[in-house]
Amino acid sequence: MIFAFILIISNCCVVINSSIQSNEAAEHPNETNSYIQDRDIPKFGEPIQNQTIAVGREAVFSCVVDNLQTYKIAWLKVDTQTILSIQTHIITKNHRMTVSHVENRAWVLRIRDVKESDKGWYMCQINTDPMKNQVGYLNVVVPPDILDYPTSTDMVVREGSNVTLKCAARGSPQPNITWRREGGESIAISGQREVVTFNGSILNISRVNRLHMGAYLCIASNGIPPTVSKRVMLIVHFPPMLMIQNQLVGSAIGQKIMLECQSEAYPKSINYWMKNETIITKGKRFEPVETENAYKVIMKLTINSVGQNDFGAYKCVSKNSLGDTDGTIKLYHHRHQSESISSTEVQKMKENEIASSTSRLSSQTLAALIYSLLCYCCLQIYLH
Repeated sequence: MIFAFILIISNCCVVINSSIQSNEAAEHPNETNSYIQDRDIPKFGEPIQNQTIAVGREAVFSCVVDNLQTYKIAWLKVDTQTILSIQTHIITKNHRMTVSHVENRAWVLRIRDVKESDKGWYMCQINTDPMKNQVGYLNVVVPPDILDYPTSTDMVVREGSNVTLKCAARGSPQPNITWRREGGESIAISGQREVVTFNGSILNISRVNRLHMGAYLCIASNGIPPTVSKRVMLIVHFPPMLMIQNQLVGSAIGQKIMLECQSEAYPKSINYWMKNETIITKGKRFEPVETENAYKVIMKLTINSVGQNDFGAYKCVSKNSLGDTDGTIKLYHHRHQSESISSTEVQKMKENEIASSTSRLSSQTLAALIYSLLCYCCLQIYLH
């Protein structure tokens, strides 16, 4: 009987207390709802920070929640509507993702070895009613990479042709393409205009010539290291051409002399010297030497101790698969003040001098005899 009475009193107290709270809620509804919301409903402690991560690195999103109570936290990928995790349990089959609970407030989502496909919005969600969420964006940047196709490979063209060099690259953000020559030479573009660098994926060269031959670098950059480049070799074919600075060369007997021709040709030419339709080979007296620089060749022929038979026309010849050409240098006898005279020449000079002296002596004697004869004749006439 006593227990039943106590229970009735307790129920009455509960009803009265509930009635009081109801009346207070009716008199101050905003304050009461705010109090209940602050006390009973979870809330986010801070916003999720957006991330910009290079491919291959790790992305970290932190979702800070206060007063979670018995509610649950889930991570989702917004664009694919994929549930990634509930609490610390990973739902997705992506082994690169983990979720950890830090300091009883933060739910940290980690994505290792980030890929381009990971780019997008990530949502942290609380299963309240209505549901509460916040999002953060993952921007994945990718360093440039030059594509094998349609990027140009090494090219071989005939002189006078039109040439197009192409370069294609991918990356995020989209890379910028710059062309320059490996040796720093200028690039000939439209008309007579020349530039050191050219911006654009396609480089056009009109009426290419031998001066355009060489290595061109396609450089791709988007602000994400490293910058990459590809080397494209432009090879220009043309027949040989000869240049001779001195076509007439004088030499004294016994002097050492050098003849020189300059040849330009590509493919590489065969070069040699000739005299009297005979090819000159290396020996004690003749030393043919070639110096190469790209498509240019300097041909030098050294003649040691020039003799009388060495004077005449020398021909330098250059040949390749596209044609051939030759040039002539004439070596003539030029007596130098210091030139030595052989003993034979000295003997001849003496003989000539004696003969000349005898000739002068004979003339003087004959004149004296004629003069004496005239005097004798005049004396005889006078006596008679």
